[in-house]
Amino acid sequence: MTTITIDEGALEGMESLLGDQFADTLTFCCSEFQRLSGEVLANLDSENEVAARHAHSLKSNAAQFGASSLSDVAREIEQALNEGRVDTAIQKSQNLDAQVAGSVEKLQAWFAGR
Repeated sequence: MTTITIDEGALEGMESLLGDQFADTLTFCCSEFQRLSGEVLANLDSENEVAARHAHSLKSNAAQFGASSLSDVAREIEQALNEGRVDTAIQKSQNLDAQVAGSVEKLQAWFAGR
């Protein structure tokens, strides 16, 4: 079972910072989570430097919008790739799609409840 953790404080901070732009930015970020994770998975074990860059971007975007557990998984993948531990990165990436889907769902539910 995949545990999804959302930092509501980070979301509230971004909402306060972005104001009227928050809803559109959150929607964009959720699509970026999906795009970046797809790039990580597509490049893993063939273009590991590219996969690590996409994992880095995913880690940062997820952290900024409170998707803590997604950010953690992306960080673990990035770190493993940067250290040449491709097998570990592949193992960590097996949870990536579930993290993205669960994070997007929780972020959308949080916003809908505002």
